[in-house]
Amino acid sequence: MNLFDKKNISPMLLESEKLPFNDKDYIYELKLDGIRCVAYLDNDKTILRNKRNKDVTSVYPELNNIHKQAKEKCIIDGELVVISKNGTPDFFALQKRSLLTDKFRIEIESEKTKVHFVAYDILFLKDRELINKPLLERKELLKKTIKENELLSISRYIEEKGIELFNQTKKLNLEGIVAKKKDSVYELGKRSKNWIKIKNLLDEDFIVCGFKLDDNGKIKDLILGDFDKQGNLQYRGNVNATMSKEEKNLLLDFASINKIKKPLFEQLKDKDIIWINPNLICTVQYMMLTKDGGMRQPVLKGLRFD
Repeated sequence: MNLFDKKNISPMLLESEKLPFNDKDYIYELKLDGIRCVAYLDNDKTILRNKRNKDVTSVYPELNNIHKQAKEKCIIDGELVVISKNGTPDFFALQKRSLLTDKFRIEIESEKTKVHFVAYDILFLKDRELINKPLLERKELLKKTIKENELLSISRYIEEKGIELFNQTKKLNLEGIVAKKKDSVYELGKRSKNWIKIKNLLDEDFIVCGFKLDDNGKIKDLILGDFDKQGNLQYRGNVNATMSKEEKNLLLDFASINKIKKPLFEQLKDKDIIWINPNLICTVQYMMLTKDGGMRQPVLKGLRFD
């Protein structure tokens, strides 16, 4: 059986780098804030599978006819995105769509909030597997095979100027960029240095207001807050306590003399939290703010006792 018949593709994964770079051996694309998806486009049918190989075709009925945009039977790798009114991906609208299970609700939302498929690779064409072809050759075949419309487009790329593209994404508050080696083959299910993601991340200082313990009595999550313009302490979310043993001991020592009984945030008063005086600072790195002021993909950088 070939890749199309098996329908069990694990998409190629990306390594992470902190800094963008320029290299004539790489192309650079926008990193879209969406959900990875592999589309199997036959003559009369579209099948969508996510990166865990779950069939999600029924979740996005507006994409059921994108096979009509393909000149031949093919498999394309890409990203599901919702485009906001300002032309940028809206991950939170997409996330809301992806969680729907009721068929009636899905039909309604598919008209209100349409999902778009952005293709950036082609893995199979007509009766041939293409995964061992070099990337730029696959890109050319993708362009020749797919006819774009309002729901299906092809990812654009530039050569050499990764730093310049990354700087533009920062200005536009986009997720970042992906660098791909021009001659790279498609490594099914593998994470490779041939494909590199560079994300825009933000840093911010927060007040540690408390923490949760796991079942073994170890620190699990920190409860974060900061002061609003009126000087009122407000809840800003949680972050996983990825700290060294030394830092965790420092936090426990601090809590032993700064523990308080009254919850600092009303919405968390029934939670199993150890509350402390709001005098300890931590720095958190995150991708972007959510609509309600929370953080997307927060990562703890460290505690500050200053």
